[in-house]
Amino acid sequence: MSRIVIIEDNPNNARLAEKLLKHAGHEVRVADNGEDGLMQVFTDAPDVVLVDMGLPDIDGQTIVGMLRRRAALKQVRVVAFTAWPEDRVDEMAKAYGCDGVITKPIDTRRFAEQVQAFVSAPKAEPAAADTAPPAEAAPPSSPPPPAEAEPPSPPAAPSTEPDSNPSAGQ
Repeated sequence: MSRIVIIEDNPNNARLAEKLLKHAGHEVRVADNGEDGLMQVFTDAPDVVLVDMGLPDIDGQTIVGMLRRRAALKQVRVVAFTAWPEDRVDEMAKAYGCDGVITKPIDTRRFAEQVQAFVSAPKAEPAAADTAPPAEAAPPSSPPPPAEAEPPSPPAAPSTEPDSNPSAGQ
């Protein structure tokens, strides 16, 4: 039995995905926000994590980056679970470090098979950010997920004080 964590803030999407995966024999845990989802993944080390990219508390890109930086989770499959426009979703998910994408709305007849494909597929070697590629390998075409950084300080507000330079007005 595979362990799957679904991080999805829409309760209808989460319930449907959970129901379909449990019916297919998977052990499923659901988190309705990024923080709870991360804690669930850190605690359970599941086989697959389905991450909604548009969560209200922590965006999917940040979640994927946090998961990818944990050595203990290198074998966990991280799948973007999103309603992003299909013409850009594969490119974005790859750039974020996801193993693949399942788009919403889901096809209820194929959803469990789509997830099972991630469970069954052999895990690729760690990304270039984790290990140096062999000398003959080409560099990756997508950048690794960005590291978390402090946001830049906002610029100082313009002064509302009158100009104190007496020669400025002359």
